[in-house]
Amino acid sequence: MLEKLRNISALSNFGKKASTMLGVDISTTAVKILQLSPSGNKYKVENYIIRPLPANSVVEKNISDIDAVGECIAQAVSILKPSLKDAAVAVAGSAVITKTIEMNAALSDTEMENQIVVEADQYIPYPLDEVSIDFERQKLSERSPEMVEVLLAACRRENVDARVTALELGGLNAKVVDIEAYAIERAFTLLAEQIGSEDEQTVAIIDIGSMMTTLNVILAGKTIYTREQMFGGNQLSEEVQRRFGLSAAEAENAMKRGGLPEEYEFEILAPFKESAVQQVSQTLQFFFSSSHYNEVDHVLLAGGVAAIEGLADLVQESLSTPVRVANPFADLVIGSKINQTMLKNDAPSLLIACGLAMRGEY
Repeated sequence: MLEKLRNISALSNFGKKASTMLGVDISTTAVKILQLSPSGNKYKVENYIIRPLPANSVVEKNISDIDAVGECIAQAVSILKPSLKDAAVAVAGSAVITKTIEMNAALSDTEMENQIVVEADQYIPYPLDEVSIDFERQKLSERSPEMVEVLLAACRRENVDARVTALELGGLNAKVVDIEAYAIERAFTLLAEQIGSEDEQTVAIIDIGSMMTTLNVILAGKTIYTREQMFGGNQLSEEVQRRFGLSAAEAENAMKRGGLPEEYEFEILAPFKESAVQQVSQTLQFFFSSSHYNEVDHVLLAGGVAAIEGLADLVQESLSTPVRVANPFADLVIGSKINQTMLKNDAPSLLIACGLAMRGEY
């Protein structure tokens, strides 16, 4: 039988608001934990926390020091004191192989699973005992009504196990291991109305994190393209550390709260913004050159870098496309424990955690 991707329907985009989980986003430099709860036909943001990770405990989204990540999660949980312990976590898209195959629509899920096991070597370039696999029925085949499209996802088991173990070390129950792109899709349902997105429009979500920039292009609520490239806010932080002789933590605090010398704005921040604009443009060009699209209807900036004042305006000026900073919480109820100014600043970097926290019945 298949070693499941802890999916328990992890590919599903049908999270029910009757149930939520802790969304735990393990990025390269931080652990982000978010708790939502149902509030009428919306969600309420109960609480969240962002805790920095020790250097090199996660390298290019792969956990290299499980104990350090587990300890960081444990510290975050002890501060957050969430009312639930069931959690959803995600693996990076680059760690996952997805493939759409056609199978007989009359097969039960168990029969499909058995057939996938037999034919797995056709779809997955790894030995079956080294991977976690899951699948989900999609729409009926356009070629034959007797066939159904099945989305198959496979990830190296070590990537899944590392996240599950880290959560358990942190005192949480790893109920779901999702895929980052699907978490972003889920969070996008909170953003679509804000930008007036229609089904036939393409929306580019560009997440500029500390080390990596990820592009997800969404059409009709589904991801049609994703790409990662090395560029992030760490370059800005390292330049501030070098120029002003600060530690990493001091540099981060100074950039958030102000107080850096005047030359920071003109000699460090302005050139970084220009580099970020170029990266966004280049990332979109990769999408255009590999598809039949030559424009997108909207751009949403996510990740910690998106919160830099004026960056969205510069990107919009460069692209001549509507650009806004992603804030999935703009229309949600905000809990009394939360500093709303801080949440607005942190919101662009909480997109994946939000999509994971929206996971419903599993």
